[in-house]
Amino acid sequence: MTVLQRMLGNTGIAVSTIGLGTVKFGRNQEVKYPANFAIPEDAQIKSLLDLTRDLGINLLDTAPAYGSSEQRLGRLLQDRQDRVLCTKVGEEFLNGKSVYDFSHDHVLMSINRSLRYLATDYLDIVLIHSDGRDEFILENSGCVAALRKLKEDGKIRAIGMSTKTVAGGLKALELLDVVMVTYNPSMPDDLKVIQRATELNKGVLIKKALNSGHDCVNGSPEDNLRFALAPEGVSSVIVGTINAGHLKANAAAVANI
Repeated sequence: MTVLQRMLGNTGIAVSTIGLGTVKFGRNQEVKYPANFAIPEDAQIKSLLDLTRDLGINLLDTAPAYGSSEQRLGRLLQDRQDRVLCTKVGEEFLNGKSVYDFSHDHVLMSINRSLRYLATDYLDIVLIHSDGRDEFILENSGCVAALRKLKEDGKIRAIGMSTKTVAGGLKALELLDVVMVTYNPSMPDDLKVIQRATELNKGVLIKKALNSGHDCVNGSPEDNLRFALAPEGVSSVIVGTINAGHLKANAAAVANI
């Protein structure tokens, strides 16, 4: 069983139809999952990374707001050249709370730190980690300009935004290469953004396809994953897990899509 790949819009980057979200690698405070969990030991993370490779999952999603996730990936990932690394800017998790900074200088600092933590000299995808003020961030902060400069300098291959509003998603498509949107049977509004992205040949990643686990407590995660991958233009669904059985089941659900 091998997960297929799709091109991410016009970025030239091929991503597996399911990606591994790594928030649980480094943070278990102030998260929205239905059950508590312990942050895994290095051996468990290494085993999961090996499993993603065996399943054909090349996309790994992380962020500074995910606690020690970036550092642990940088230390434990053995095949960087075969992976698509997606990280974010704008949100930090400090003293148990999220804080936000979308300034030009903070973005530069954050990217240089992510490169160091992830032990790499380039990042495949960097997304603005929105606090909900999507349009304001895009139009009034130094974030977009900083990311464009870093892309020109070769430190980033594609730039985008993890959005929280339909209007923000549409605005992000005008300015950036990629959007990450929420899309599941309970929250289908971002289909408008997906459709517009297809018209513009921009990349689409899906977050919260399982509604942080809440949609599928008594239902079928496989149905949600297929739902999220069904619209034209969607390249990959990001699912966070530290459970090898769940990862295998998710891969099996999308293996032929």
